[in-house]
Amino acid sequence: MTHDPPAPASCPADTGLLSPVRAGTRVEAAVSDTAWLQAMLDAEAALARAQARCGTVPEAAARTITACARADRLDARRLALAARETANPVVGLVKALTAEVAQCSPEAAEYVHRGSTSQDVFDTGAMLVAARALRLIVADLHTVADATAGLAARHRDTVMAGRTLTLHAVPTTFGLKAAGWRRLTLDAAERLTRIADHGLPVSLGGAAGTLAGYLQHAGPRTTPEALLDDLGAAYADETGLAVPDLPWHALRTPIADLGAALAHTTGALGKIAADVQVLTRTEIGEVTEPGTAGRGASSAMPHKRNPVLATLIRSAALQVPALASVLAHCLPTEDERSAGLWHAEWQPLREALRLTGGAAQTGAELTRGLVVHPGRMRANLEATGGQIVSERVCAALTPLLGAAEAKELLTRASHQADGASRPLADVLSEHPALEDVLTHDELTALLDPAAYTGAAAALVDRSLTDPATR
Repeated sequence: MTHDPPAPASCPADTGLLSPVRAGTRVEAAVSDTAWLQAMLDAEAALARAQARCGTVPEAAARTITACARADRLDARRLALAARETANPVVGLVKALTAEVAQCSPEAAEYVHRGSTSQDVFDTGAMLVAARALRLIVADLHTVADATAGLAARHRDTVMAGRTLTLHAVPTTFGLKAAGWRRLTLDAAERLTRIADHGLPVSLGGAAGTLAGYLQHAGPRTTPEALLDDLGAAYADETGLAVPDLPWHALRTPIADLGAALAHTTGALGKIAADVQVLTRTEIGEVTEPGTAGRGASSAMPHKRNPVLATLIRSAALQVPALASVLAHCLPTEDERSAGLWHAEWQPLREALRLTGGAAQTGAELTRGLVVHPGRMRANLEATGGQIVSERVCAALTPLLGAAEAKELLTRASHQADGASRPLADVLSEHPALEDVLTHDELTALLDPAAYTGAAAALVDRSLTDPATR
């Protein structure tokens, strides 16, 4: 028996049921419908205050508009349904805000949205939402950076298998791996901070990017130059956003840049998650996610504790680049405002912000509590019976045998050791070409993984002491 779905008017808000990586996070709330509605109202209120500073709107009217510009006074669902008739939510928002203001002051209602256009309000609101979300994301990224710095310092000399193309390559250290995680995270934080500080502009263009409406309402004594300088600066100051060189209704660089930076951020966090997923495999067991009661439980297998934090992060890392590509595809917009491309940005941008925020908050929890198992790392180094250090032996033999012969000898010996399940040192010590060249003890010392980590420790030290990465 099937049941009909609820009527559209009664559809509940997006609860995050299908997106657990962002469910309940700070950024989820910061980019919710309510938050977005409040940001657009903040844009309207800031515009009125900026115009009041320029003398084109009475100060009393600006104060009244600001007092009435509250999301809890409007019905977001009603505005959403009304937007089906106008293709954007601002038309209904302006009507509803004007009605609210009129209840307090009919005179002030005349100054709501004065000279503005829907895209100015929506885009400025989008930048406010992004600014608020980025502050939360960057804070979590710095938590990840601090946590990975601690891992790098504590495990500076913790030897583990370096893996390339899924197989043991040469030894490395867990400290160097953690230092790499930190570097990626700091790169992402720096990029988002740069955008938050300089790349989120107010939108001030009017109906077609000429500011004609603003200029008309400013009166005949206001010159275009004065309007550009004074109103733009005042609006940016009231919102905390940047002043654009030109109206950007059809110049979508701010949105495309933001999307690209969010994709980079989830990619950086996704690298950490992918490594944790590999290292936490049962047969590897070199790290364990922080555990709480019930986390990682399987619905069928009582023994399992799945790496859910890494899984959530990786899910975001796979989605955000695709969302960012939608934003990039909206760059070749037509005319002075697109019929569809502008509209196509909204949901991907919101989803990219909240997925990135969820990944960053989850990454902070993962790296703060990650449990490292050095003993297991050391045991796994022995899995190939010394072959993980064959490069070192090859280099040591090259001056004695020549590069080609040394490489061929180590290749044959490694295959022989594999086939017989013997340590490489035992096979090499029996090789006629090495008689009176290297003793078994010398071969064993050469094949010690802990003695072949190259500059790993120095790289960790440099990374942690470099002023640019602090």
